[in-house]
Amino acid sequence: MSFESLSRDNIVAFLADIFARRGGESYMGEPVTMSEHMLQSAALAEKAGAPESLIAASLLHDIGHYTSEFPEESLEQGQDNYHETAGAEVLAAFFPKSVCEPIQLHVAAKRYLCATNPDYFNRLSPASVNSLNVQGGPMTEPEVAEFQTHEYYRDALRLRVWDDEGKVPGARIRSFDEYRPLLNRLLVERND
Repeated sequence: MSFESLSRDNIVAFLADIFARRGGESYMGEPVTMSEHMLQSAALAEKAGAPESLIAASLLHDIGHYTSEFPEESLEQGQDNYHETAGAEVLAAFFPKSVCEPIQLHVAAKRYLCATNPDYFNRLSPASVNSLNVQGGPMTEPEVAEFQTHEYYRDALRLRVWDDEGKVPGARIRSFDEYRPLLNRLLVERND
């Protein structure tokens, strides 16, 4: 199915298909698969009592690894694949800003936290440290100030923490199908 043929009626099924077909792939040196990682991030958001839109953002935050023109291995090879932008752009036609903006900002949130919280960097996995370097390293003071002007920057920071914590091998998690009703409730009319 091409992106052009996606609609409000089939986007959730399309996302489920990505999780089913590609979710078992490795997650760039982490001890979990891509689907395990995204499902764990969503579970952490749920546990924290996050609103549905932020649970959905947590579930879909790395979907851009499958929509980008760059190969998945590009981060490991020192090339940023801009998965946050790719994912947010695809999802923006179907989901509200409260889902897409935290996804768009979750890489910047890592850079922000590294610049503003000295302990944060020490909690990053080696793979996350590598991707941080590829993605621009910790923010500068002007970048920090700019990041704080985004309407959804606080949600992006929450998502970032769940992103970092959602890497536990063997963790018990819900399936993608259990999130379908939540995703369907959040769908918006496509703006063509």
